[in-house]
Amino acid sequence: MGISGNVSCLVLLVGLALSSLIVGSYAGNFYQDFDLTWGGHRPKIFKGGQLLSLSLDKVSGSGFQSKKEYLFGRIDMQLKLVAGNSAGTVTAYYLSSQGPAHDEIDFEFLGNVSGDPYVLHTNIFTQGKGNREQQFYLWFDPSKNFHTYSIIWKPQHIIFLVDNTPIRVFKNAESLGVPFPKNQAMRIYSSLWNADDWATRGGLVKTDWSKAPFTAYYRNFNVIDAKSSKSFSDSQPSWQTNALDAPSRRRLRWVQKYFMIYNYCTDLKRFPRGFPAECRN
Repeated sequence: MGISGNVSCLVLLVGLALSSLIVGSYAGNFYQDFDLTWGGHRPKIFKGGQLLSLSLDKVSGSGFQSKKEYLFGRIDMQLKLVAGNSAGTVTAYYLSSQGPAHDEIDFEFLGNVSGDPYVLHTNIFTQGKGNREQQFYLWFDPSKNFHTYSIIWKPQHIIFLVDNTPIRVFKNAESLGVPFPKNQAMRIYSSLWNADDWATRGGLVKTDWSKAPFTAYYRNFNVIDAKSSKSFSDSQPSWQTNALDAPSRRRLRWVQKYFMIYNYCTDLKRFPRGFPAECRN
């Protein structure tokens, strides 16, 4: 990468570290905001509602969902993922409506053997149709400390962020005939489950149940709900609510250049007759 590239990366990493400290200043309450929906005793809320954990063993995984539905806004959650050998496990954190024509905005963290990086899998469904995957490695170990994973959902676009750094932007391309999720309110969901038929190296590496239970932790949930917050458009920097500003575009390019490992918009084998219309937007 060269000296100049290393310096640029160092500057960006310092900025990312500072931004991750900034976003840690809020805290929701899991008792008030979420229901534990499945997994028996495996999901837990403790520390007065400030911390939530999901666990997976050979019998079952676990999950939770928000009490409220949201239509546009910004959602932040801090996660600390399964440590050690997490191969075969998936920690999913996403927004979704219900029904066969549902909309969905996904973060999925695909586990790996100790020492290998997690894969961050993102996807967007509109009217029941997904297949818009982008995958990334992270520039840190997401199992050692809490990091903030955010979704900004506006009529103009969806932005995925990690520690306040944009990693993906999905623009509204309705002018090109591409449906955009804008009519169905969505709940927040998360689950920890076994997917060793596909999660790690396409299913080649199986879950090591001798390491169970596997546990992921959640804290500092925050929502700016566009429907109930008049100040949504004024309460965040412009890059978070409208178009990305120049520093954020540089960060986005940096992530996509050095950490993106799959982009459906460049998969010629999958789309030999031409890429989906939104890839040109």
